[in-house]
Amino acid sequence: MRLKLLLSFFLVVFITIASMVAIMIATTAREVNAFMLRGGMVGADELVDVLEEFYEENGSWNGVEGLLFAPGQGMMHGGQGQGRQGFGGMAGMMDQRLRLADAQGNVLVDTADTEEGEILSDSEIQESIRLVNGRQTIGYLLPEGGISTGVNAPANLLQRLNRAAFTAAIVAGIISLVLALMLAYRLLQPIRDLIGASRGLASGDLSHRVVVKGDDEIAELGQSFNNMAESLEEAGESRRAMTADIAHELRTPLAVQRAQLEAIQDGIYPLTVEDLSPVLEQNIMLTRLVEDLRTLALADAGQLEMDRKPTDLSGVVRKVVEYFGPQADSRGIELQFDHPDQIPQLAIDSTRIEQILGNLLANALRYTPDNGKIVVTLEREGKSAR
Repeated sequence: MRLKLLLSFFLVVFITIASMVAIMIATTAREVNAFMLRGGMVGADELVDVLEEFYEENGSWNGVEGLLFAPGQGMMHGGQGQGRQGFGGMAGMMDQRLRLADAQGNVLVDTADTEEGEILSDSEIQESIRLVNGRQTIGYLLPEGGISTGVNAPANLLQRLNRAAFTAAIVAGIISLVLALMLAYRLLQPIRDLIGASRGLASGDLSHRVVVKGDDEIAELGQSFNNMAESLEEAGESRRAMTADIAHELRTPLAVQRAQLEAIQDGIYPLTVEDLSPVLEQNIMLTRLVEDLRTLALADAGQLEMDRKPTDLSGVVRKVVEYFGPQADSRGIELQFDHPDQIPQLAIDSTRIEQILGNLLANALRYTPDNGKIVVTLEREGKSAR
């Protein structure tokens, strides 16, 4: 089970880490690509934001030259866009040629101050940073050398990031497996205790118990095991007590039979019918005890057959009480039977009922002092009785 649990932990950890690494690689590649397309690799990402905000506020590129050729401090004076950082200041910081074109590729601003009316070629548009307003292309910003300058840089960056992600995944996997081993050991400890205790029960030692901690399902299982072990121990004690009682019950008639038979054998008692009658009575008692043992064994095995028939329960109880009447009278014991006037017929096994009541009354007579009183009560409960 420990192997299955560890494999389950490993599968969960592997799927989780693999999913995280795949998401990280895809997200990183997308973000790096977006960063490169926004001019981040050439330091123009902030300039792109300024230009897009300028177009959004003005609705066109009119006046963008003033933004580019603002005074050296990089601030334009008056008009829309006042207070924004100048285009030229940023271009100066990047120390490179920048060309701004409209959506059709017509160059509007060139920091190298070349001839006007230049149109970007298709290859130059491919190397340009696309400026957008929502989903609409509003122009292009072409850095010197294009955005492919340093094209190996993002690839190297992605390679390093992916390598770092794989390294982190391996480290996380090792840590997770170590934690899984510790967790599996802790989770399986109560089960190991249960296995040891159950083996003890199987070997016959019914005193084994497990320590119950917490209130989860395993704790409930441990408590159920303890309850079962306690029930088995009580059943074993009851069985031992019953065996001792049976031995005692058998010892007395056997001793009487032996004494009487030895007396007849030695000639102390003549071999007459009167002298054999007590031996026969003791034999009948032994037969009844053996039959009781057989009945108990069948009941314990769940194989005791019941012959249920509609019967007057009051008549059955009265018959048993009357049978023990002479024994009670001989000791001055009052044997009383209380019952309601009407008891419905019940589907019962009258023979088993007589046997059970006979054993109960025999025990009652045995432990009731002389001149005492025994009351047998039959009560009606709806369509049943007790």
